[in-house]
Amino acid sequence: MLHNSAGCSAMCCERWLSYKLLARLLTFLIFGVALVNDWSARDIQFWEMPPLGPFLGKSFGSTVSPWIITAEALEPFRAAQPPRPAGDPKPLPHLWADEDQRTGAFNIELESFLLSPAMREKGLPPHRMSQSNTLDLYWTLAQLVAHHTCGGCNLVPGDLFGSGTISGPTEAGYGSLMELSADGSRQIRLESGETRTFLEDGDEVIFRAHCRRDGYASIGFGECRARIV
Repeated sequence: MLHNSAGCSAMCCERWLSYKLLARLLTFLIFGVALVNDWSARDIQFWEMPPLGPFLGKSFGSTVSPWIITAEALEPFRAAQPPRPAGDPKPLPHLWADEDQRTGAFNIELESFLLSPAMREKGLPPHRMSQSNTLDLYWTLAQLVAHHTCGGCNLVPGDLFGSGTISGPTEAGYGSLMELSADGSRQIRLESGETRTFLEDGDEVIFRAHCRRDGYASIGFGECRARIV
């Protein structure tokens, strides 16, 4: 169920189809960025997937961090989008803008934690499960918005985009418990001595994120935190 996902709140009243607007989307359409946990019930999801794909296993709940970091506040933490892997095709024209590739990514450090009932009772700190960065995203936020609208689906003020699971290139950066446990085949040992393959009743999932750069004030996103009851 652990699903590490950064989200952005996009503001728009009309559909935008021109790829020439792509590099400007962050300025005019995306209000800011927050942390989103789009919960997944993997046992239900696995039952649903053949042959129709996930539905109720991913539609029952989401958790959002307490505030939105505005795009203006994130300006100092812009970064170039990392190069695509060798052999990957260049995106279609509506998804490509040179300026977006130069400055459309953000350097946001991400962490996921698990706090079990036993750890809570003993006063132990949460166990860090993974550590990644929004630079691990394959697409920029502007590309997500552009692709969403290219088929004619309008946006309205307050719409929330979820980037999807953010996973790093190594096991330490895997963004979901399904990845960390290799689909439930490998137990993960917590600092308390407990083990997990998937979440259990009473487990609490915590997402944290920070922006850090020399010469600038650090920014925290507030915790995206919820407990299974």
